[in-house]
Amino acid sequence: MSRRYIGSLIDAFNAFKVANAPTIGTPTGAVNAKACVVFCAPSCVGGGAITSYTAVSCPCFKVGTGSSSPVQVTCLTNGTAYTFRVSANNAYGPSAFSAASGSVTPVAGGTVGIFALGCNSCNVATTTRNKYTFSGCVNAAATASSAVSWQGSAAGTAFVGIFALGNNTAVRNKYTYASCTNAVTTSASNSSRGSSAAGNCAIGIFALGRVCNATSTTRNKFTYSSCTNGAATSASAASDFGSAAGNSTKGIFTLGITTVFNTTRDKYTYSGCVVSSATSASTASASGSATGNSTRGIFALGCAQPRTSARDKYLYACCGNSSATAASIASSSGSATGNSTVGIFALGIVSGAASTTRNKYTYSCCGNASATAASIASYNGSAASNGTCGVNV
Repeated sequence: MSRRYIGSLIDAFNAFKVANAPTIGTPTGAVNAKACVVFCAPSCVGGGAITSYTAVSCPCFKVGTGSSSPVQVTCLTNGTAYTFRVSANNAYGPSAFSAASGSVTPVAGGTVGIFALGCNSCNVATTTRNKYTFSGCVNAAATASSAVSWQGSAAGTAFVGIFALGNNTAVRNKYTYASCTNAVTTSASNSSRGSSAAGNCAIGIFALGRVCNATSTTRNKFTYSSCTNGAATSASAASDFGSAAGNSTKGIFTLGITTVFNTTRDKYTYSGCVVSSATSASTASASGSATGNSTRGIFALGCAQPRTSARDKYLYACCGNSSATAASIASSSGSATGNSTVGIFALGIVSGAASTTRNKYTYSCCGNASATAASIASYNGSAASNGTCGVNV
């Protein structure tokens, strides 16, 4: 073997050129045999840029890879407790593994959606929440919000939904699906209404909408594991009455009203907290709603002067937009959530009045059917679930 080759071999695995170990965080989004492993990148990357991260489970040595935090690990067993370690990889090899994470136990997800109903037919804000079960298309009472609310928004994980109550308040509620319990969580940075939200298994991005009776560009980043609130990159324009959906890497925000109804959409990338333009909506609108799965977001366009039944199908991978099957009735001021197969849309205002109508939209066939009605007629509500693929990996 030549001296040159030996030197190259030694250089290729030089321990001083690999990165330091990442700093482990709290795993989250443990649903349907998957988990999100959260970590911080090392400050020292060694002799070259980090190209990927590897997360490994204990027990069972299940492996996931990704280019940034969080990394998803699949093929886990629901009901089994796991811890995780993460290494950073560059051209010179893998780093040492991080310390072990805390324990997390995956659960079966995609079972329920929680709808905060908003204003009732008497134009009075309510605390009413419904628990909608996807598999049986049945509706039951859920624990009420901590205060009357409307024009709010919601995002969450497999375990909790974070509801911004709207109604010119900074109050947020943390709804725990398993126990149907409700608690007050970290407040928004400003009192607001007319908001929207999307997120992944680690963070929720909340566009605050109207602040101090003026449209705003303010967005908050809510970290589920620590229940902390920070600033997120602002929207591209001041707006309110928007809607949002996304997958594990990006959230698509329809801005709603700027100075007039508009078609503007922002693409918010979670990992870099950056905002860019997304393909516009097909029609200028506001007071819409949105939900989706890991490949597409379905946007009900809401009030397009006059109210409309139009829906857009936004494909995340190509930033493409096309028509989706229309809602059953022209409406506005609705809300939506779903799981990996269906989106449930509460239509909101129909024919000038609050309604109980819900539609069940099936992603695979772009089909629309009736869903079990809400418990009371309402509009300007919000919703989250324990199984939306864009929210919970």
